[in-house]
Amino acid sequence: MPSPVIVSAVRTAVATSRKGTLANTSGETLALTILNAVVARSGVDPELVDDVVFAESLYGGGALARHAAVEAGMFKAGGMAINRHCAGSLTSVGVAAASVLSGMERIVVAGGVMSVSTGPKMSRRIPGTEEVQEFWMPPTHPDSAEAPNMDMSITVGWNTAKAAGLTREDQDAWAFRSHQRAVAAIDSGQFVDEIVPVQALMADGSTIEFKVDEHPRRDSSLEKLASLKVIHPEIEGFSITAGNASGVNDAASALMVTTDEVASSEGLAVLAKIRGWTAIGIDPRNTGLAALDAIRKLLDRTGVKQSDVALWEINEAFASVPLAACRMLGIDEETVNISGSGCSIGHPIAASGGRMLTTLIHDLKRRGGGIGVAAMCAGGGQAGAVMIEV
Repeated sequence: MPSPVIVSAVRTAVATSRKGTLANTSGETLALTILNAVVARSGVDPELVDDVVFAESLYGGGALARHAAVEAGMFKAGGMAINRHCAGSLTSVGVAAASVLSGMERIVVAGGVMSVSTGPKMSRRIPGTEEVQEFWMPPTHPDSAEAPNMDMSITVGWNTAKAAGLTREDQDAWAFRSHQRAVAAIDSGQFVDEIVPVQALMADGSTIEFKVDEHPRRDSSLEKLASLKVIHPEIEGFSITAGNASGVNDAASALMVTTDEVASSEGLAVLAKIRGWTAIGIDPRNTGLAALDAIRKLLDRTGVKQSDVALWEINEAFASVPLAACRMLGIDEETVNISGSGCSIGHPIAASGGRMLTTLIHDLKRRGGGIGVAAMCAGGGQAGAVMIEV
């Protein structure tokens, strides 16, 4: 039986939204850039790509994947938009793997695109009235005091910290180490091979080449993190701050997925085998803990022991999430997010899963291979996870 494999994996550098280098670069530009790059690096004839599956989040409709395929001249490739919020591009990889494994498609590009800086602002007519609600965002789940649908600092950050018994100091220390690891990875050139430069549009109409993550803070310190105000001072003991939470970011990521049989017949170099993928739901008030359930389910479905996983990418939507996974599942902290994550590199929502898998492939390769798992929670009490082997 054939196995799904990844033959190309790339990402853009991650920018800080609105005030960063990609503030004037559209989602369409990011999608085209990443699609062209993942195809070029694979060596595949663009005519052989069957489908392009890109995650989007709150982008307002359309399909960036199809837009990019047409602009790239890949008219035969379809385009699908997937929305599982933060876990969207992990899901897109799972959809691609299932498509090629079924034999219905041979080569699929999967990934995600996030441009908070240029994304549309939505509005809607309030039902039962003629009034228009401006700057409306579709809710991820029914609103409640225990699980406010527009406040992830509670459903992900705070509720997870309480469940795992994490202190403010625990979370700040994790965030600080995340910045240290990301800066070290940048300085050592670790990200060079995985990053595709973007011709970023500036406000004056000029363009510059953007190719280095700009969100990690070199001046971060435990003292600075400790000085930040908590997001909800009215809640006793609240420990979530902007410092131990992820950033708001722009980026894109893409991976080319096929089978080992097709890769062999087309002479393609295999970067990683996809061992499994999954998604899961949980009570929205415990959204941050959904990542742990996704890991448990993935290990169960694949039959892989937790001790056999060499490296983990567990997204730092808030520092409390990977910390809770380490404390509650018994994962060694030294194997999690070894090159930084959401608190430092940033969290370009729809693109984060693809970014994590791309970094995971390269990190595993540098360490001589092994099994890796990328997992993350997502809005509405969801999570996704993908297991690879290099």
